[in-house]
Amino acid sequence: MKRNQPYVTYTFLGINTVFFLLEYLLPSLRINERLGMFIPSVILGHEYWRFLTPMIIHFGLMHFVLNSVVLYYMGQQCEAIFGHWRFALVYLLSGLMGNMGSFAFNGSGVLSGGASTAIFGLFGAFLVVGHHYKDNPAIQGLTRQFGLFILMNLVFGLFDSSIDLWGHLGGLLGGALSGMLLGVPRGQDRFSVRGRVTSGLFFVFFVVVAVLIAFRKVGMPIV
Repeated sequence: MKRNQPYVTYTFLGINTVFFLLEYLLPSLRINERLGMFIPSVILGHEYWRFLTPMIIHFGLMHFVLNSVVLYYMGQQCEAIFGHWRFALVYLLSGLMGNMGSFAFNGSGVLSGGASTAIFGLFGAFLVVGHHYKDNPAIQGLTRQFGLFILMNLVFGLFDSSIDLWGHLGGLLGGALSGMLLGVPRGQDRFSVRGRVTSGLFFVFFVVVAVLIAFRKVGMPIV
């Protein structure tokens, strides 16, 4: 049935593709410069859309293709588990938290972007599901695979300056917290109310801390 199709995943892929083509075919629009995470533009220019828009841009064909392939396969699995609207929220909140990580800890002259912040959030959310479904062999198998993938990517990020490690870590944290907060359909009894409320509070806490760190780093008061 159509409602069982991963149409949210396809929507995110479509949006990413449109903006990649715009950057590639119409470079004069400076899509990446206008939408990427760039700390001075956020603080001095009050361009707060940059907390979300970096997840729809990519720097080069390989960057776009790799993220698209992972999103295509990972998105289908996560959307089937979380359901459409929960999956959409996990993806967006993960991207937000990943961009907050970039905002707080990257250098002030760094322009960053890519769907990997949100994708790492999907991995984080799936690890939470694995923790709550230890009695499901299929989920446990995927959890181990994804855990190894996360570890390998974080290790590579330590040695590759082109990888936004802080964005990946922020996305991973955002996915874990939003996954815990939202739970999964027909599995709400496995997610305690206390755990969900705590996750929501921690999410807000980390966002506030990221903002304070970034403004303090550039010596600007929060107004």
